[in-house]
Amino acid sequence: MRMTHNRDIARMFNQIDMTLTRLMARYSITLLRISIGVVFIWFGALKLSPGLSPAEDLVQATMPFLPPTLFLTCLAIWEMAIGIGFMSGRFTRATIFLLLPQMIGTALPLILLPDRVYQNFPGLTLEGQYIIKNLVLISAALVVGATARGGRLVAEPEQ
Repeated sequence: MRMTHNRDIARMFNQIDMTLTRLMARYSITLLRISIGVVFIWFGALKLSPGLSPAEDLVQATMPFLPPTLFLTCLAIWEMAIGIGFMSGRFTRATIFLLLPQMIGTALPLILLPDRVYQNFPGLTLEGQYIIKNLVLISAALVVGATARGGRLVAEPEQ
């Protein structure tokens, strides 16, 4: 009797797990794409208002030879274009193409401004953490990019 009860519980948990896995496979790429879009639109929009973006000073310190207001405006528009691309789900390849140079630029302070991003290496300042979190955005963009030609997540891969 006890053994049957345990099997019933295990079967129930397995059914719940299968249902949740199917839901994640069906909706997670869309949620990931929209989330990336929101982040880029938000961070880009902050750069349009002087003093609102926590990255403003770091951006200006990284590119001191460029006119700060013009560069921040261009970067803001660039980032919002990336965000719109991800949110729309269209032009995925072009969106990722826009993302790559933006991410390279974002990583430049790791090389050009080590005193701003590292504290007692390998420790990171808040600015360094701000940059390193972009690894997640890059990885998420690559996952979304893998669906550009019809790729998808499968809850139950064929054996």
